Amino acid sequence: MSLCFFIVVIMGAVKGSARSSLIAMNEAISFLVFIILDIVDFMLCYTYKVIDFLIEAEWKPCYCSFTKEAITSSGSILVGESKIVCLTCSSKVHLEEISDTLYSRPSKWKRRKFDNAGVRSTFTVNNSTIVEGKMGAHNITTPRWSDCDCNTCNSCKDSLFVRVDGAKANFEEDVLFLHGFISSSAFWTETLFPNFSKAATSKYRLFAVDLLGFGRSPKPSDSLYTIREHLEMIEKSVIEGHKVKSFHIVAHSLGCILALALAVKYPGSVKSLTLIAPPYFPTPKGEQPTQHMMRRIAPRRVWPPIAFGASIACGYEHISRSVCLVICKNHRLWEFLTKLVTRNRIRTYLIEGFCCHTHNAAWHTLHNIICGTAGKIEGYLEMVKNKLKCEVTVFHGEDDELIPVECSFNVQSRIPRAHVKVIQKKDHITIVVGRQKSFATELEQIWNNAKL
Repeated sequence: MSLCFFIVVIMGAVKGSARSSLIAMNEAISFLVFIILDIVDFMLCYTYKVIDFLIEAEWKPCYCSFTKEAITSSGSILVGESKIVCLTCSSKVHLEEISDTLYSRPSKWKRRKFDNAGVRSTFTVNNSTIVEGKMGAHNITTPRWSDCDCNTCNSCKDSLFVRVDGAKANFEEDVLFLHGFISSSAFWTETLFPNFSKAATSKYRLFAVDLLGFGRSPKPSDSLYTIREHLEMIEKSVIEGHKVKSFHIVAHSLGCILALALAVKYPGSVKSLTLIAPPYFPTPKGEQPTQHMMRRIAPRRVWPPIAFGASIACGYEHISRSVCLVICKNHRLWEFLTKLVTRNRIRTYLIEGFCCHTHNAAWHTLHNIICGTAGKIEGYLEMVKNKLKCEVTVFHGEDDELIPVECSFNVQSRIPRAHVKVIQKKDHITIVVGRQKSFATELEQIWNNAKL
């Protein structure tokens, strides 16, 4: 008996030692890799400035510029130390919605600083700051040289692409689906929509939207993709456009943040709230919410791969632009090659969602929505807890390496009535993809049991 116990202890110690060694190796390799990436991004910064000037005849500032640059034209404002921001089509920019992570990101070679008390030398940012000016419509007809020039990526519409399915007439209830980061409405329409029962499709009217800047929705080059802009477009395209009075919400990842904000804005209209892998990391006392969120979703580690990808997307403005130059600008080619290589045996909706966006849309949405709302999520959750009567259900994949399971239990700690379901052996994507039939059934049960 004592021998068996001794063997178990030894094996545990060996496994613990091996795990510690792997962690140390990951940190060492990550340190070297991200030093190289810092240098590459630094060089790309000036490379893109020169190319932009040669092709577009305009020297455009970026979020990592060293020197302050002058305001070049009416309708532009200087934010932080360098960034010139054009006003949106509503002629207003609420500066408190601009995340400081756009400017303040860890680097070994330069320190990016952002004055949290205000916009340096220009405006003071507080809860009511609004900068107004005269601007025309979103500049969506002239793409940047590094963006795709197809009709899909340069839509002139002033509303989101919305796929409407289910009951066409005499519907009883509405359901709104919100996708995650660098995805599209096809995440729902290619998985869940075909698997809903006839009873559900005759009762519910289903709305799946492509968020602003993604999929087949407009991708304005002068937008900052703040939460206000995203919500206004959802309201205009779905709630007002289809005269929706009350509705269920199903949201994945980044879409969960928009879902919470929408629920808070329409507390009497939400019949049920279903969140899938919500990115909620409570901020430790004394830390800045936006920076804490960025460290959690972009940990500057090479392993796991999904964390490495998130670190590049969040931390490197010019490297991520280069990725978009190769992938997003040529999304039609990648879709064609995927179909060719697989002989059209698989659907390419995930690839289409991953490729069909602009760097401007992805960069600003990631920072201004995921990071920028980190200080607001607790307020949203408190409102859902106290002001909303709807049931809240949270799904999470056990093997999710991007948004850990703890996030869903963090939500439950703020909304005690929330029911958390951890799905075994599923990750950030396979929580839906691959189990769509069973998940469709679970959603139908949630909607049928909902009481407004």
